[in-house]
Amino acid sequence: MPIQIIVPEGVLTPSAEAEAFRKLTELLLRLHGLTGNTFMTPNVIGEVTVAPKGRTFSGGKPTAIAIFELKVPSFVLPTQELKDAWISEGTAIIEQATAGSIKRENIYSSVSYAVEGAWGIGGKAYSNAELGSAVAAAAA
Repeated sequence: MPIQIIVPEGVLTPSAEAEAFRKLTELLLRLHGLTGNTFMTPNVIGEVTVAPKGRTFSGGKPTAIAIFELKVPSFVLPTQELKDAWISEGTAIIEQATAGSIKRENIYSSVSYAVEGAWGIGGKAYSNAELGSAVAAAAA
């Protein structure tokens, strides 16, 4: 389940990058009741992308912004309540990580859903049912 954080250079220290990513991972797992799941935890992956100063934009003008994006199978965050929690709590995580250098109104988020059967881990394409079975087996 890739998470991507995009920020301008100089906004996050390396430790703040790691802390924000850890907290977003924990948030995603918690929202689904999967904290500590041995299948899901190592498959929450991603990166922090750092854009050169002056290379992030809002309204067509250079602006210091932060973005956190999530790509997941279609059954993740299935309710509006879970989507709201991901965006609200995730925004707070990013806001804290930037230590005030990015205004809250300049923190953006999106969730993208993979087509059924097109989720790959280790060269295997998983259906939603297969992912659910793997997660359940790891919880047993």
